Amino acid sequence: MDIQSIKNRFGIIGNSPSLNYALQVAVQVANTDLTVLIAGESGVGKEVFSLIIHALSARKHNPFIAVNCGAIPEGTIDSELFGHEKGSFTGAVDSRKGYFETVNGGTLFMDEIAEMPLGTQARLLRVLEAGEFIRVGSSKVQKTDVRVIAATNKDLLIATQNGKFREDLYYRLNTVPIRVPSLRERKEDIILLFRKFAVDFAEKYKAAPIQLDEEAKNLLINYPWPGNVRELKNIAEQISVLSQEKMLTANDIRKFLPEQSGTRLPMIMNAKPNGQQGEYMNERDILYKLFFDMKKDVNELKKMFLEMLQNPSSASSMLAHDSFLQETSSDTMEMEQPVLKPMLPVSSQPLYMNDNIIQEHVEVDESLNIMDKEKELIEKALKKHKGKRKDAASDLGISERTLYRKLKEYNIEE
Repeated sequence: MDIQSIKNRFGIIGNSPSLNYALQVAVQVANTDLTVLIAGESGVGKEVFSLIIHALSARKHNPFIAVNCGAIPEGTIDSELFGHEKGSFTGAVDSRKGYFETVNGGTLFMDEIAEMPLGTQARLLRVLEAGEFIRVGSSKVQKTDVRVIAATNKDLLIATQNGKFREDLYYRLNTVPIRVPSLRERKEDIILLFRKFAVDFAEKYKAAPIQLDEEAKNLLINYPWPGNVRELKNIAEQISVLSQEKMLTANDIRKFLPEQSGTRLPMIMNAKPNGQQGEYMNERDILYKLFFDMKKDVNELKKMFLEMLQNPSSASSMLAHDSFLQETSSDTMEMEQPVLKPMLPVSSQPLYMNDNIIQEHVEVDESLNIMDKEKELIEKALKKHKGKRKDAASDLGISERTLYRKLKEYNIEE
């Protein structure tokens, strides 16, 4: 059976090379009994691939059951998969067959396999290697012939390194890997999918199908779609039901798209003409701008202080004016306002004064080396939080991973 026939049979829309390759692998492996691991983000349609493999296999007339491992409580998952004997635990009023006994001869699709407890993983490995299992509360070994197709939206290899997934089970499941591409990787299919969903919902709700102008199409194509095909389908249904217009613009579409969450760093952007905005500045650019602003403020304070020293009369009038404001405010407020003292500039060169006249003043600019300032801020944050990286990173507005990299880069000892 060719790829296009598979698409028509299972309602798959799209022509991207990555999608076609995944379907080709599924067709080739279907007529074997090899274990398959389907990887992909949430909402890409991993269960459809398991149905394709089962429908094209020699087991197609036998049972097919889909199990969500993440939805079964840890205390009952062994009973669900392998069954239990009467009285084996509280509430076990009767014996019960598990999925591996019920689906004997068929296919078991195990979604979210990464959520499976480690103890259950060991029992699953025994089934995959020897075709044997034991009911909960029993000592009798039973045989089963079940083809397992597993799926995950997580990186199982990283999970094995973190001790959350058995390495031997990972390699046993990963006999034939199939990676289902995300919607961001098949942008050429987004408009095709949206049009198909729009027509389906128009028939369902007995209304004219919605259409998109070019700007609306570009908006959908460039949207990241974290929920993939599932999210696109939900958006299409919302628009079909709620939209008053049938020819939609980008502004009409934007009302239905969720706002994208930003990073914790300040979003300083370069302005561009026609109201457009540039790319976000990186961390070093942000720090440089902050230090530049700080230097500007310090220089302004120096200038103001020098003017006060050179013009005592104007300084006296400023102080008298401040005194008047403080007395006035104290008459109208019950709490006494604190008197603000002028901030004196810190300089390595002293100011020699005689009768309020400056004899010598040398202005020394602070170092503007961005790496020195960045290192100084990191050291201060670590000292402030007593070496706790997490708190220091939070105070600096960067991730703990970035802080760790900076510590290595600047050779900072904690």
